[in-house]
Amino acid sequence: MRLLVLFCVFLDLVGVLQAAPTSTTTTDSAEAPSFRTRTIWAIISSCVLTLFACIYSAIHPNIPSPKDSPLRILRRQLGIMIMALIAPELIVTWAMRQWISARRVTRQFKDSRYPSVRPESEDHRSIEATAEKYVEDHDSTRLLVAHPEVPTSRYEGTHTLAKPFKKLFKAYVSEQTEDYTWTQMHSFFVLMGGFMLYVDGKPYRTLQPDHILKLTRKECIDVPTLTEKQIHDRSKGNAISKGLVLLQVAWFVMQLITRAIYHLETTQLEAGTLAFAVLNFLTYALWWNKPLDVQCPHPVYWKSTESRPEDHIDVGEIDEFVLVFGILAPVFRPILELIGLSDTHTSRKLRVPTFDGSINLEDSDTTILLLAGLFMATIFGGIHCMAWFFAFPTYQEQVLWRMSAVAITFTPWLCFLVKLSPKSALTVMQVVYALIILVSVILYITARAVLLVLMFTTLRNLLSDAYKAVWWTSLVPHL
Repeated sequence: MRLLVLFCVFLDLVGVLQAAPTSTTTTDSAEAPSFRTRTIWAIISSCVLTLFACIYSAIHPNIPSPKDSPLRILRRQLGIMIMALIAPELIVTWAMRQWISARRVTRQFKDSRYPSVRPESEDHRSIEATAEKYVEDHDSTRLLVAHPEVPTSRYEGTHTLAKPFKKLFKAYVSEQTEDYTWTQMHSFFVLMGGFMLYVDGKPYRTLQPDHILKLTRKECIDVPTLTEKQIHDRSKGNAISKGLVLLQVAWFVMQLITRAIYHLETTQLEAGTLAFAVLNFLTYALWWNKPLDVQCPHPVYWKSTESRPEDHIDVGEIDEFVLVFGILAPVFRPILELIGLSDTHTSRKLRVPTFDGSINLEDSDTTILLLAGLFMATIFGGIHCMAWFFAFPTYQEQVLWRMSAVAITFTPWLCFLVKLSPKSALTVMQVVYALIILVSVILYITARAVLLVLMFTTLRNLLSDAYKAVWWTSLVPHL
């Protein structure tokens, strides 16, 4: 795949070198920019490739179940792509929720002194040892105070000269030994289902962060030791592959800026793709340390002979989403899980749900997450509103675009106002709130579908300026 990407970049550079710019002159004899002619296929291909980078390459899915077939995994990936195409701002919200959760899990494991997590049986001994050490330190302090004449200045110069060598020795030892420090990549890995509990040699359940610490303290499992380098080795993405995707998106944004500077016509397809590209930068920034497309979790084996996993953690398989929403569960599950506002239990038997929101956040984090989602929705809809005065083939298409752009911009705020409304014990008011949210969701999805259709149908009748492009933008490597 990487060779194919590099080959496409090479062919594009060859085409650039062979292209001949069309120079123009102005009446004031100032040198005007050189333009080249682009085809309708060049417009479509650049937009489609950028869209593909935004809705596929930028998505970091969770680890599938060991029992999932390739067809089921493919179907799940297609579902994520459709969700990213319809509501990309929710994908950014999902990434932000995982980023906040990862920071919290990182602090939690560092406070537990991972990988030296103490079992519960050692807690009492640890307290006694700490008290004895305090007494010894206190006595030593009194001795030093009582004997200030102990000579130390004789060796101060030697210690100063030895400091650089000590640092070099520590750096050498750290390179030769494995570093099991818990990092943010570990937190992303466990949140996406990276640790699988095995009982009697068979996969039993994905472990949440709290489960790992709890079972380790009870000596039911060994501390799962996995270095950041080992996790990175499981990932299908690195700085080069992610950099190529960002390069394509950055080139697309740059060439649209140049079109605006030189007052060249921009198509509706490019305006819609720009909205995806802006959110794509945020998604990549939040998921930069998250492993990409990991297929197999790290095994953690049950070693206790006196108890079973269900004695310590919840291993229920009942999916309350299906019980509550019935046949509508596939519709409401992604939205509620993405936003993370649902307390409904979802099954985590052998994999983490696609849009998992099981990590409880603080009220302040939830508020920040909700406002950030609204801000992303406003940005996404506002970029579509930038095409308000673009040229359209017909007046009806222009009206449809404007109505749909306004709908996707303000519909999320309507749902937010409904959520902020005072809770009512009246069943009638609850039904009204539910209907408002349902209508808003349907309106949003319909408006997004209309915009996606118009992005392509408006290409049938473009102005002549739409086929012009600033020549130097083609010198930047892109697909």
